[in-house]
Amino acid sequence: MDMIFCPLFSGSSGNALFVQYGSTRLLIDAGKPGKTVATALELIGVEPDSLDGVLITHEHSDHISGAGVLARRYHVPVYATEDTWLAMDRKVGEIPAGLRRTFSKETDFYLGDIGVVPFAIPHDAADPVGYRLWGGASSISTATDLGYFSKGVRNAVAGSSLVLLESNHDPDMLMRNPHYSSYLKKRILSNHGHLSNESCAQAILQLMETGVHNIILGHLSGENNTPELALSVAESRVEEAGVHLGRDVSIDLAWRDRVGGVYTLKEEA
Repeated sequence: MDMIFCPLFSGSSGNALFVQYGSTRLLIDAGKPGKTVATALELIGVEPDSLDGVLITHEHSDHISGAGVLARRYHVPVYATEDTWLAMDRKVGEIPAGLRRTFSKETDFYLGDIGVVPFAIPHDAADPVGYRLWGGASSISTATDLGYFSKGVRNAVAGSSLVLLESNHDPDMLMRNPHYSSYLKKRILSNHGHLSNESCAQAILQLMETGVHNIILGHLSGENNTPELALSVAESRVEEAGVHLGRDVSIDLAWRDRVGGVYTLKEEA
């Protein structure tokens, strides 16, 4: 069986990532309005009520704003750690008890055909996690909302078939942004904020050492970055390291405001 991945949305204005393996269909986060997420799913041929669950990374609104609607309207279970549930309860609204699922980030588990491996990430939230999802011998990892690329995150996603990695901002653009307060700028630049383009590029080199060859840049800021700049920094740094783009590593983009590409990981014979 093939493993399928599509970043429906990835950015500071909302996040929702689709993963399928076998008959199991999951979302990682639902940070756009429920109707917007449902429409995006339908664009790739997926009925919202066919989802087997929504995995929440943390309680910030750009990751949860549509979760309650998806649960209530389509009877989709929502999974989060207990501390994340406590932090997001009032934000997501009433969710039927049978659809409210809790897990520990220290424990791997299965949802249908997909193996779920949560791991801690450095971010300013109650109990933030990333995910590595396994389908047979393939695995897809999400590593966004990172204040820095920690050893723990590196180990958790090492050797993944595909990694969605944060390339949130350009520090110069951020510091010149007149709409952001000094406090917000410091938060983004802190070890519990977001990964810059340059830090992302250095993380790609580390991941390649573990056998990762497919990277998607995600969670780009709408005000402090551009897709062209994020991609240029990543590609320039890996080429400077002697890496051959397209042969040694593939680098692509997830989009903030439209459905991204559909990636198929072929099961090895």
